[in-house]
Amino acid sequence: MAQPRVVSIHYTLTNDQGEELDSSRVEGREPLSYLEGAQNIVVGLESALNEKVAGEAMKVSVAPAEAYGEKNDELVQPVPLSAFEGVESIEPGMQFQAETPNGPQVVRVIEVGDETVTIDANHPLAGETLHFDVEVVEVRDATDEEQEHGHAH
Repeated sequence: MAQPRVVSIHYTLTNDQGEELDSSRVEGREPLSYLEGAQNIVVGLESALNEKVAGEAMKVSVAPAEAYGEKNDELVQPVPLSAFEGVESIEPGMQFQAETPNGPQVVRVIEVGDETVTIDANHPLAGETLHFDVEVVEVRDATDEEQEHGHAH
């Protein structure tokens, strides 16, 4: 089996409308480094970057199935306002971490009613095709410690 690599990339992420959602090409930001095979980045982008070398640049469109999945309507649901006890003001767009049977989950507030708050546990980019403009900055063998920890250091 080949030695896992740590790949460092600069990227700009846009949606179907061409709006910039994220970029490492901002003053003061380091390239994003990930450990291959450790699910540190969306699978569609990682598979497109397999075997690429420093200096290579490419544009990659990643369908929802290989990114954050399709939007699941069952993850949008009302919860009692009392579940937010201790929070002074709840507004649409706010995010909270909820404890679920599958571990901690980030949820977004969609709507606030008199007695209920509608939350969405979908990833904010679920259902979106992601468009990456990527440049491979560096590629190196992963250290034993990085492989053990499951991420680049």
